[in-house]
Amino acid sequence: MATRDDEVFKGVVNDPESREPYPNSSPTTRGGRPRKERTFSRSYPVEIKGNGYGQFLGKRIGDTVDGLFVSIKGGDDNLAGYTLMITGGSDKTGTPMRPDLDGGSRKSVLTTPTIGYKGKKRRRFKNKTNRRSKHGNQLVRVYTPHGMRQRRVFRGNTITADIVQVNLKVVEHGNKPLSSFFANGQSSESDADTSSEGED
Repeated sequence: MATRDDEVFKGVVNDPESREPYPNSSPTTRGGRPRKERTFSRSYPVEIKGNGYGQFLGKRIGDTVDGLFVSIKGGDDNLAGYTLMITGGSDKTGTPMRPDLDGGSRKSVLTTPTIGYKGKKRRRFKNKTNRRSKHGNQLVRVYTPHGMRQRRVFRGNTITADIVQVNLKVVEHGNKPLSSFFANGQSSESDADTSSEGED
């Protein structure tokens, strides 16, 4: 049974409207063609504890919550005035939550490349290929086999006491900009990339 000190969710809040260009990104591809500007949205670390912990238990992916129950990491401030949507999470083993699995238990699923499973394979070659390996002069090509499926373990879409991290995104802003809560520089770049991967 979880003690009072254990009743904390780590949280990551992403603001999809705050788009920024990647630093030092090249405006052209290797072939000299113009590249679409690559941008990202910032994510910020938060904590869900106290009354907020109980409010999140039983919530599902896609549910919205009041920012009042989300605390700034290392402080007493909260995101009052903000409305946040639960987009995912993971347990202590890093097993990701999956939105189409009901409940909060771990389930084994036969799946194609999706959340928690990239489906990519690495194959080593001696001849000219796409990517150089760290091991000697061997070269490596990364590819996704067509129609490949693997059995993977996922968590259900419901937040339980076994969940460690909860991912959130802003759906309604408060009066104070989100970045002002993290003036000490606590932030991390998200994977929300709008660039075209195939142009490299």
